[in-house]
Amino acid sequence: MMDNESVNLLGGQMLADEEAWLSVIRKMDEAYADLVDYQVQVEEQNTKLAEAQNFFDSVLSAMSDVLVVCDHEGKIQQVNRAFEEFCGRDSKGLMGTWLPELCPSEHFAVMKECLRKVRHTPVRDLEIVINGARGEVPLALNCSPRFNPRGRLIGIVVAGRPLGDLQKAFKELNRTHAELNQTHAELKLAQERLVQSEKMASLGRLVAGVAHELNNPISFVYGNMHALKRYTTRLVEYFDAVQAGASRDELKNLRAQLRLDRAISDLDSLVEGTLEGADRVREIVNDLRQFSSTQRSEKLPFDLVHVAQSALHWILKENPEVIVDKDLPEKLGGRGHSGQIHQVVVNLIQNAVDAIKELPLPKLIIRAGQDGVGANAMLWLEVQDNGPGIAVDDLPRLFDPFFTTKPPGKGTGLGLSISYGIVSEHGGELSVVNLEEGGALARLMLPVSPKNDD
Repeated sequence: MMDNESVNLLGGQMLADEEAWLSVIRKMDEAYADLVDYQVQVEEQNTKLAEAQNFFDSVLSAMSDVLVVCDHEGKIQQVNRAFEEFCGRDSKGLMGTWLPELCPSEHFAVMKECLRKVRHTPVRDLEIVINGARGEVPLALNCSPRFNPRGRLIGIVVAGRPLGDLQKAFKELNRTHAELNQTHAELKLAQERLVQSEKMASLGRLVAGVAHELNNPISFVYGNMHALKRYTTRLVEYFDAVQAGASRDELKNLRAQLRLDRAISDLDSLVEGTLEGADRVREIVNDLRQFSSTQRSEKLPFDLVHVAQSALHWILKENPEVIVDKDLPEKLGGRGHSGQIHQVVVNLIQNAVDAIKELPLPKLIIRAGQDGVGANAMLWLEVQDNGPGIAVDDLPRLFDPFFTTKPPGKGTGLGLSISYGIVSEHGGELSVVNLEEGGALARLMLPVSPKNDD
């Protein structure tokens, strides 16, 4: 019998042999798995190669231009179907043919020189004649060299098209180019007219409110001037009496009769009120001039709060039932075309008013402010309404030209599209979103100092 030490040694040896066999089996399994993966990869690569070959063959067959692949000496190795039809010979009959041999004698040297030159640089638009199935045909050839991975010349690729087709295509291209230029000019003119038309349409919606706004100061000036005219008549009568030598008592009685003391005390207030009314008229006219101008001048400083207040004031003259909650600072200075920005704000407010004016309690919230400081500072203005919001399907199309959710005759569909273009030209952003609590929110963002200041 073996002692315990011998038994332990034998058991350890058997355990080591078993682990060695298990390691061998695992290695064989891994090697087999690698072979299977390799086989799968090879099959996939073969499939891709077959697909690539089929694709290459289908492209060659579909090409209307002639294509010839030659070796480095210019002997044909492969041609496409167009070249077979052009020559009236199949690819087998063309294999090994030296390309200059397909040319008439007077073009033989030209083709030979092309094969020499293409070894160093591609040849473009070479006019040459080749013997075709129906006689000699002029071709425009492009020749390029082929190199192997080590940079050694291994062949030449020749592509060409009959000059008759090229000349016809060139004439057609010129005619199409001229038509495109004319169409582009017409579209550009139409676009300019549409932009100005939409601006005038926006201005037209404000005419009633502006007329009422102008009527107040003008009526005030008109009334004051009538009062000044009456006072002037009294003063002229009094000074005529002074000049005629009336006595002190007569002048005193006349002064009381004409109530000159009251007239003189009213003169300052009448003049100040007239000047105030005239200034108000001037402000309104300046706003109108800014809004209606084409704004082709350079960008100038403007106050976004003033623009918003002016647009809001005009629109609410025609919609007094709308409740407005304003959260506006005293001033927000920016730089741009104030008339164009005025048009954008008018469109945003008018769209919001149109969406809510049939509600029992139509309400707007107008907010504005500034984010950041320095060159990256941005002005922002928000117009929020308590309307039904915008249909989800319509949101992506809001800024498309001629898209409108308003009834026929109530909108051109250009307001938001033109506004988007104006804001983009100023380097800003314009967005419209629905709110969870209901209604829509339009947000205008403008850089304080636009990068393109022209």
